[in-house]
Amino acid sequence: MTTPGRNWAETHTYEAAALHRPTSMDELRRTVAAAARIRALGTRHAFHDLADSPGVLVSLDAMPAEVVVDPEARTATVGAGRRYGDIAPVLHDAGWALAAMASLPHISVAGAIATGTHGSGDRIPTLSDAVVALELVGADGDVVTLREGDPDFAGAVVSLGALGIVTRVTLRVEPAYEVGQLVRNAVPWDSVLGDLDAVTASADSVSLFTRWSTDVVDQVWMKTRGVTATSVAWGVAATSDQHPILGVDPAHATAQGGVGGPWYERLPHFRMGFTPSVGAEIQAEYLLPRDHAVPALEALRELGPRIDPLLQVTEIRTMPGGDLWLSPSYGRDTVAVHFTLVRDPDGVRRLLPEIEEALAPFEARPHWGKWFGMDADRIAQLYPRLPDFVELADRLDPDGCFRNAFLERTVLG
Repeated sequence: MTTPGRNWAETHTYEAAALHRPTSMDELRRTVAAAARIRALGTRHAFHDLADSPGVLVSLDAMPAEVVVDPEARTATVGAGRRYGDIAPVLHDAGWALAAMASLPHISVAGAIATGTHGSGDRIPTLSDAVVALELVGADGDVVTLREGDPDFAGAVVSLGALGIVTRVTLRVEPAYEVGQLVRNAVPWDSVLGDLDAVTASADSVSLFTRWSTDVVDQVWMKTRGVTATSVAWGVAATSDQHPILGVDPAHATAQGGVGGPWYERLPHFRMGFTPSVGAEIQAEYLLPRDHAVPALEALRELGPRIDPLLQVTEIRTMPGGDLWLSPSYGRDTVAVHFTLVRDPDGVRRLLPEIEEALAPFEARPHWGKWFGMDADRIAQLYPRLPDFVELADRLDPDGCFRNAFLERTVLG
C-alpha cells in the first residue's frame, strides 16, 4: 500500500489516502468490501480527478494478466488493468486482432472503455463498443458479470468507474491483419471542408493534425488495411516519418511510408516501447454529430487566433455511433476534435469556455477523461440516457462507495 502520487501529465495530485495493489481476486474483494470509498486507478491518463477517491484507490496492475481467446465466439477475455499495448501482441501471436486502437497503446483496457475512448475510422467503433461482457466487484465485495443483451449492459460499459471495480473484460476480436500508414502534408482547408466525407473515407482510419490559423491542415494520417492506401490528389505526400506535432522527432511515432505491419503497430500513433511525450500538456476533446462537423470546424477556425497560442496540435477523427449510454458517440455518427494544449492551467481554463461556446450550437460532448468546463446541467442535455445511468448507479452502489467529486460535479449530482 502506497500513496497515489500524481497523474501522467502532472495536472492532478490524487487526494486518496492510499493506493492498494492486490495480487489476487480474493484480496481485491476483501479490499473493496473493507473500504467506505474506493475507486480504481489505471494508467493515470485522465487529466483531472475522474479516477480519484475521497477514500482509497486500488490498482489492478499486480493482478493475474491472462488473455483467454475463444476462437468460436471470436472473443478475448483480458484482465481489466492490462494495457492495450500488452494484450495486443498476445492476441496477434494467437492469430487475432482488435478492430480499433487508441492513439496511445499505453492506456488500460478498463480505463479506456469506462471513458468512451476511441480510435479513428468512419466504420471503426470506439474501444468500448468492442465489449461483449465485463466482470466487476461491487461495494460488498461480490462479483457481478454483465453481458451484451442484459438490461443494464449498455449503461455499465462506459461507467466512469461509478458502478464498481471492473476486473475482467471480454472483447470482440477478428483475424489478425496488417496495416499500412501514409501521410499527406499541407492539405488545404478548402479541400477538407469542401468534402470532409471524402477525406475521412480515404483510408480505414484517418486523422487530421492541424492548427487553426493557417490555410492548410498540417498532416493527414491514413491507415489502411493492407499496404496501399487510396490514391488522393490533395496535399503533398510526406517523404519521411513524422510526429503529429510538426518539428518533433518522429522516433516515437508508428512507422509510416506505406510499410505494412501488424495492426497493433500501426493503428496507434505512438509505439508502445516509448513514452510518447513528457506529459507537459493538457488535453481537451469534444465529440459532435457528424452532420454538424463542417460548420463546427468553421467556427473553430474563426476562434483560431485565441486557440493557437495555447495549442500544440489539434487532431480530428471520426467514428460511427453506438448504443452505450454515456459514450460520447451515443446515438450518432461522430467527429471528434481533440486539443493537445500547453500545460498552462490558467490559460486553458480561460480558453475552454470559449471553445465550448463556439461548439454549443453543435451538441458537442466532452471526452470524460480530459479537461472541460461544462456543468452537470449542460451535460444532462447532451445525454438522453443520463437519468437511466443515475438510476443504475444508485441501484448498484446505493451507499456511494464508488462516488467521487468528479461524478458529483458532472453526472450524479
